[in-house]
Amino acid sequence: MNTSGKLAAYGAAVALVAAGAWAVGAAVGPLSGAAGVPGGEDAGHGGGHSGTVAALPDEPAGLSSSRGGYTLTPTSTALTAEETFAFTITGPDGEPVTEFDVEHDKRMHLIVVRRDLTGFQHVHPEMAPDGRWSVPLTVADPGVYRAYADFAPTGAEPLTLGVDLFADGDAKQVRHADSRVVEVDGYRVRLDGDLTAGRSAEVAVTVTKDGREVTDLEPYLAAYGHLVALRQGDLAYLHVHPEGAPGDGRTPAGPRVAFAVEVPSTGTYRLFLDFKHAGEVRTADFTVTVGGGTTPSAPTTSPAPTSGGHSDDTEHGHG
Repeated sequence: MNTSGKLAAYGAAVALVAAGAWAVGAAVGPLSGAAGVPGGEDAGHGGGHSGTVAALPDEPAGLSSSRGGYTLTPTSTALTAEETFAFTITGPDGEPVTEFDVEHDKRMHLIVVRRDLTGFQHVHPEMAPDGRWSVPLTVADPGVYRAYADFAPTGAEPLTLGVDLFADGDAKQVRHADSRVVEVDGYRVRLDGDLTAGRSAEVAVTVTKDGREVTDLEPYLAAYGHLVALRQGDLAYLHVHPEGAPGDGRTPAGPRVAFAVEVPSTGTYRLFLDFKHAGEVRTADFTVTVGGGTTPSAPTTSPAPTSGGHSDDTEHGHG
């Protein structure tokens, strides 16, 4: 079977696995990113909505392309090394939605990450008058990617919808060991605090550069930092924002940025922090294992991590 055939076959398998993972994810409970429930997705966006749509089912965010009558539909699910990614959001009437609320300075947040939780991107598409969103999207490596559209239709609850995308080629899976200190572009970022399944917990990041604390972080999308957490296995999605806001008179511009995070289950999570300094947005990524308690473990539909840190496994035609 050629590479394209293998990728197509793997895509079908991923679709079946994702369906099973959704069922298990719903059973273990919602992320605090779930919309329409107390402490839900709207809480992660830092502001309520007086929407007219009824509360949505209690399920993890980002596992489905359709929810609450809204559907994420990409123009194509195939990715090349560099292209424009386009999609629409259709509403309960089946028509493209063209009215969205501004959430943290943008009407649409698009998160893209490979299914082994590498290659993270956080971009902001632009919408045409007909409701078609588009954004330049560069994918460095082949594999299966998950795209999350994070948005709030005017008059409805905020939503996060997800869809798989496919970049042809021989992919190398990356395994992640737990990590709480990372280096990015000369910055050292440390994650402190422990996550507890089913309960809100405070975690904080501290940013230093050349051994000095960074105390002049710049606002990015109305915050000093954005944190996205993805559960390994089903890739359930959690988008949270820091405590406090720039200009509120009580929140310092670093070096410490605190977040209140509630994960729904035990398991391994990848956390991606966006922060801005010296005019540039950078991303620090962490891997955290949540254990203990009586909450069932998260589903593990992706291969189990290998011991001893990061390693690459060649897998032909999929990621």
